[in-house]
Amino acid sequence: MKKYNVMMVSSQKIYTPQFIFICLSSLFFSASYNMLIPELPSYLSNLGGVEYKGLIIALFTLTAGFSRPFSGKLTDTIGRKSVLIIGALVCVVSGLFYPILTSVSGFLFLRLVHGFSTGFSPTAIAAYVSDIIPKKRLGEAMGIQGMCFSTGLALGPALGSYIKLYSNYNVLFYSSSMMALLSIILILRVKETLVNKQQFTLQTLKISKSDIIAKEALPAAYVTFSTYLSFGVILTLIPDWSDHLGIINKGTFFIAFTIASLFVRLLAGKISDVYGRKIIITIGLVILSIALLLLGKLESINGMLIAATLYGIAMGIISPTVNAWTIDLSNPLTKGKSIATMYIALEAGIGLGAFFSGWYYTNMVEKIPQIFFVCSIIAFFGLIYMLVENNQKS
Repeated sequence: MKKYNVMMVSSQKIYTPQFIFICLSSLFFSASYNMLIPELPSYLSNLGGVEYKGLIIALFTLTAGFSRPFSGKLTDTIGRKSVLIIGALVCVVSGLFYPILTSVSGFLFLRLVHGFSTGFSPTAIAAYVSDIIPKKRLGEAMGIQGMCFSTGLALGPALGSYIKLYSNYNVLFYSSSMMALLSIILILRVKETLVNKQQFTLQTLKISKSDIIAKEALPAAYVTFSTYLSFGVILTLIPDWSDHLGIINKGTFFIAFTIASLFVRLLAGKISDVYGRKIIITIGLVILSIALLLLGKLESINGMLIAATLYGIAMGIISPTVNAWTIDLSNPLTKGKSIATMYIALEAGIGLGAFFSGWYYTNMVEKIPQIFFVCSIIAFFGLIYMLVENNQKS
């Protein structure tokens, strides 16, 4: 008889209080750290660190990626809920310290620390959702949870730019902390789903080679890397590209792409439950390649909005489906490690995309379309990989 280390799902319902709380918590969490993104390039420039713009995202994702093996192991040992709280708490503390550490070096240090938040919470969120949702509706549930997370990603930048427009950077940073605190309050309302929890000790943090990568999740990790490299580029360059196109609110791109993704996430997740993950991911990669090509080709406000909408549709298709695919591929006893493996690839993609685009860009706006074209080619490589995967036995 199989032994399970998580609560057994007893019904086919997904709209339970626990699921609703975890979805709302993920919304506030994503809004918390993402509301800073549009204003950080100008903030760093004011500090005298204009040449370090590429590090705003790169440093954040560096520690996020570094912490993934730890978050995966802790999720599988001390519990999903504890890891969720750790991630949100890092956001609370970081937001309080940005107004205090006002040197370039202090700011970059905080970006490193802040990255631990996304290294922890998303891993535990995905594991928690998969614990409480029946397998037949996992894609649908991942789509709903992703829709809430993306709502935070959309509202965050828009709200952040609005706050900065009518107040100052310190109010923006404190607002970020408040959002994360709301996320923690919601987490406290849910029950732990890991049955045989272990007590935390320093030994728990000891990571072996086998704890870092779940080989069974590598196919999902490769697709994730080829997809999210472009997201790192967008986070780094879209604020300046928006200035170049004459867009006042630097969160406009993020609003357009997230609204578009909201309408397809639930549908994509449901369809993947019926027709399989691979074919849906393949369709998403086709749209992603086209969106990035258009983003570099259409140098106008309307052109950027069209590309942002297509980009949102692509990410809305790919993201929940890859999350569900990762769960499908995982060992039930080391689910956290598989999810962490996929997220390591995500952070590597975002971090490398941010770093190399910032390094090549150097405030020369005419280079930005070239960078988007390269991202389109990389997404196309991901498409080729999925076409090969589709020809293999599911």
